[in-house]
Amino acid sequence: MEALVTAGKILRWGVSNLDHGDMEELLRSGGERCATNQILYNITQRGAEFDLMPLLRDRRIPTMAYSPVGQGRLPASPALSAVANRHAATPFQVALAWTLRDPTGITIPKAADQAHVKDNRGALDLALTAEDLAAIDTDFPPPARKTRLAML
Repeated sequence: MEALVTAGKILRWGVSNLDHGDMEELLRSGGERCATNQILYNITQRGAEFDLMPLLRDRRIPTMAYSPVGQGRLPASPALSAVANRHAATPFQVALAWTLRDPTGITIPKAADQAHVKDNRGALDLALTAEDLAAIDTDFPPPARKTRLAML
């Protein structure tokens, strides 16, 4: 990839679905200019928070979250419903706002039509509070140990 950068063929490059060990290997082998790691990340798939995302933050490599609302299959959740009601939003907007809460990350939601884009845009207006985040953590707890990186 670096040869392509040097040749002017590409400006930057990234990887997809590399877990902590894979990223460490990439970084040790000359991949320190990796621009992003695209991973499945949403409220139901939080395993990357344990060790991968801290490594990426330390190296200033953004996480690119794909499927940030679980392909539209969010489980029923009292927390999502309550937070959505407090913010006059939908549970999907709350789940998307949750992935957008980290300013060092990138989130790439699906946008099938203009209405979908408008709904996604509404997530940007949500300012989730510490209380909101704690409620979401109750229904969708962060990982307490290393887990396999989820993939679609």
